[in-house]
Amino acid sequence: MKPGHTGLRHLVHSTRYSFKGLRAAYRYESAFRQETGLCLVLIPLAWWIGDEPVEWILLVGSCLLVLIVELLNTAVESVVDRIGPERHKLSGRAKDIGSAAVMLALIIAGLTWGLLVWDKFLG
Repeated sequence: MKPGHTGLRHLVHSTRYSFKGLRAAYRYESAFRQETGLCLVLIPLAWWIGDEPVEWILLVGSCLLVLIVELLNTAVESVVDRIGPERHKLSGRAKDIGSAAVMLALIIAGLTWGLLVWDKFLG
């Protein structure tokens, strides 16, 4: 961003960069495409499953959390790949830690959806 971009101008440029990042993740990262597709199915279901606003935000928030963590993981992987193609234990560790973060976000989403679906239909 250029110096002097403040206020509304900063917001416009930041928003443009954010959408550019979303497009890049969708284009180059299959896991992000898969998780986005799942969110597009699950988020409308959240209106039906969530009886209270708190339940709705937990369902939607857990979906968005997965996407956020996947974006951060993709950013880490991109930086590591930019450094070089050779294998290094720190590069592998960084990628593994990012992958673990995605796994934990998926567990949170799975538990959230599982418990609320259980409570609504089987509880």
